[in-house]
Amino acid sequence: MNNAAYFKDKVIIVTGASSGIGLASARLFISYGARVVMAARSLEKMEAEAAGNDNVLCVRTDVSLEEDCRRLVEETVARFGRIDILVNNAGLSMRAMFKDLDLKVIRRLMDVNFWGTVYCTKYALPYLLESKGQVVGVISIAGYSALPARTGYSASKFAIRGFLDTIRIEHLKDGLGVLVFAPGYTESNVRNAALTADGSAQGKTPLNEEKLMSAERCAKNLARGLRLRRSEMILSPLGRITVAVRKVFPWFVDWLTYRFIAREADSPFK
Repeated sequence: MNNAAYFKDKVIIVTGASSGIGLASARLFISYGARVVMAARSLEKMEAEAAGNDNVLCVRTDVSLEEDCRRLVEETVARFGRIDILVNNAGLSMRAMFKDLDLKVIRRLMDVNFWGTVYCTKYALPYLLESKGQVVGVISIAGYSALPARTGYSASKFAIRGFLDTIRIEHLKDGLGVLVFAPGYTESNVRNAALTADGSAQGKTPLNEEKLMSAERCAKNLARGLRLRRSEMILSPLGRITVAVRKVFPWFVDWLTYRFIAREADSPFK
C-alpha cells in the first residue's frame, strides 16, 4: 500500500503546524487526501494554507494550555467524528548555559514540549484507542544524547520519549501505534525562535540552514514511519551512530558533542 492509499480519509492532528516540520507534514498529509487538523498559535498562517479546503480544520492552539488541547480534540471530533493520528510536533528550543539560565526558560520548554504532548495525548487517547490509531512524538537526537547549552530542550525531549514509550507498553494489546520520531538537524524556524538565558528569542540560527535536512524530506520520513507503524525512527546517520556509540563509549560521545557545539557560531562555550 502506498502512502496516498494509506492516509486517504484519515483524520490527522498536527501540532506546531504553522511552520517547519509541522507545516510540511500537514501539506503532505493533505496531498494524500487525509483530513488534517492544523494546530498552532498562528491561526492566520494556517488559514492561508487551508485556503477554504473542507478537509482542513485550523484551530488556534497553545499546547502549553491544557484547555486549548482539550478544545483542539473536541473541535476535531465535532468536525470529522474521529481521530486516527496525533502528531505531537509543537516545540520550542533554547541556547544558554545552565549556570546563566533563568529557570523560567526550562519551565517554558517543559510546558510546550512535554506538557503539550501530555495534554494532547490525554484528550485524544480515547479516540485513538477506538480507531486503533497512532500517536507520534517528534523529539530529537537530543532526546537520546544530551546537547550542552540546551538543558531544557534535552530534558523535555528525554521526557517525551519516556512518556510515549510507557504509553506504548500500557496499550501493547490495544492496537495503539506509538512512534517516537527523532530527526537530526532539520531546516526550520526553531533555532531563530530558541530562547536565550533571559527567555528572549535568539532571533538567529547558529547553523547553515540550507545544509540541513529539509522539512519536506523529514515529513516524508514521518509518513513512511506511520504507514509502517514503526515504534521508533532516528533519521540521520550521525544520529544513529551517536545513539549506538553512546551505549558503549558515553565519555567519547560527551567529548565529541562538546567539540561540535563549541564550533557553533557564538557558542556559549567561547
